Amino acid sequence: MASTQDAWYISLLGLAEHFRTSNPPDIKSCIQCLQAVFNFKPPQRVEARTHLQLGNILLTHTKNIDLARTHLEQSWCLSQTINGFDDVKFEAASVLAELFEQQGQPTHSKPILRKAIELSQHSVYWHCRLIFQLAQIHATEREYEVASSLLGVGVDYAQISNAAYTRVLFLLSRVMLLLIDKKIQEVLPLLNQAGHLVDSWTGSPHQKEYLKVFFLVLQVCHYLMAGQVKSVKPCLKQLQQSIQTIMAPAWPDDDTVCGTAPGESFVWLSRQQLYVLVYLVTVMHSAQAGYMDKAHKYTEKALAQIDKLTGMFLFMFQHVVVEHAALCRLVCGGKAHALHEIARAAHLLTVAPTAASAAAHTPQLHCLLGLYAMSMNCMEAAEAQFLTAIHMSQERDLWMFAKLNLAIVYLRGRRDNDLAQLMEQVRPEALPAYAHGLRAASYYVLGLQAFFQARYNEAKRYLRETLKMANAEDLNRLTSCSLVLLGHIFLSINNSRESMNMVTPAMQLASKIPDVHVQLWASAILKDLYRLAGDTERENEAYQMHCNFSQSLLKDHFQATQLPQHALVHWTQGPPPALPPPPAASNPT
Repeated sequence: MASTQDAWYISLLGLAEHFRTSNPPDIKSCIQCLQAVFNFKPPQRVEARTHLQLGNILLTHTKNIDLARTHLEQSWCLSQTINGFDDVKFEAASVLAELFEQQGQPTHSKPILRKAIELSQHSVYWHCRLIFQLAQIHATEREYEVASSLLGVGVDYAQISNAAYTRVLFLLSRVMLLLIDKKIQEVLPLLNQAGHLVDSWTGSPHQKEYLKVFFLVLQVCHYLMAGQVKSVKPCLKQLQQSIQTIMAPAWPDDDTVCGTAPGESFVWLSRQQLYVLVYLVTVMHSAQAGYMDKAHKYTEKALAQIDKLTGMFLFMFQHVVVEHAALCRLVCGGKAHALHEIARAAHLLTVAPTAASAAAHTPQLHCLLGLYAMSMNCMEAAEAQFLTAIHMSQERDLWMFAKLNLAIVYLRGRRDNDLAQLMEQVRPEALPAYAHGLRAASYYVLGLQAFFQARYNEAKRYLRETLKMANAEDLNRLTSCSLVLLGHIFLSINNSRESMNMVTPAMQLASKIPDVHVQLWASAILKDLYRLAGDTERENEAYQMHCNFSQSLLKDHFQATQLPQHALVHWTQGPPPALPPPPAASNPT
């Protein structure tokens, strides 16, 4: 029979739970009951558990973060020496580490998690969960090698523990980090290994389909990062089919997919998050391939699905989709609409869940503003935006993209010395071997430079290299730009026949994208070619077409200059300037 003292604290714990589960919950009374437990000097196990309960309740229902942290620290300290007390011990460590991370103190999180990992080797679930958590913190700190090494430990531990599903999750998570860190040579063997494990899976068919979606997302991202838009198509089609399977009404919930085996109750993303992610990579594929109408259609669908998400995923997915929507608008000649999307992206930065997440997306926004400023002929603003993006970003691919566009700004401004210095950094041989799209773009910029300097044979050589690379991977915008520039070169050297052979497919492809700027350029060349051929009727048709494109672009240009959001082109530091609230959804074309 329990002593009177035991009866007191047991009653208080019961009463606290009653207050917590009341409708509505009486959190104040719950906290008071739990705090009163300590007056009866309960056993160490009860004391540690009560501190954990208080810490969790204070975190969830109050703003008293410091007191919550104190209780969690006491729970972690007390429970470390108690054998067989895993749930309290490791939950305290996990929640405390997460709290420190949220407060911007990851250096305090790491030793707690390392100690917990050391103590949890007998508990498959907690050991795996804590490794995932510590790897996530290192990844957020951009300590990718340490994070990758931890996930490698997880792969081996899960294999020894017969946690086959979690082993593949660790392996795919490691591939994801290596992709982020651009360690492409290390990605392929691990991705192939993961693909083999998924293909030969003999366990739950639901787990197999879930792992397959994770694997295919990484495979698609691997191709897209390299600009291999054609090679990715079979994988993307498989991914779109798999996500339809997972989203079917008969598909079980995430908990059922995980199963009941110890150490296997993990998911990478929820079904709804995966669904949005597949839309997102589809948008990225369409934009890279140059199908801007198609990309825009998918951005609308993605935004409708994103509204169902919350927290960090809501912010990240929204930002990427809005960035692509703005890019589509710019290519299609809708600068005013693009500016609305850019302003939405700027607004998202001001409501980002953390300062780090805002900082991660700010360089991309400056790059977008640079592209917008270029399209508006605001070359000083474009230069400032690209330089800001280069200065702020730690992503090599973004640096190269910004520098290639900055090179075009210098070309148009006849700034030969600045251009020569910059071109040394973005020559094709200076770019990573995997970056197929960027290397093709670099050849185009070299061709443009040679054209401006009237070195026509050299320009043709570079542009043919661009065409070869762009055609190999269906990079339609680069193909159309290269064709129209080659058409211009052949016109300049009085080779009308070859010029027509270049400009005609350029115009067809530009209409398909649609890229109004290439259509404007091509129609001007066609007008001159028909004039030289003495074909007055077609010359007039090309002239009228050119006027239509020109008037449409001028009208749009004027509309954009009148918008208050145009002031964003002058923003290069600090948070985005205050602007009128963005529209609820993107404007229809």
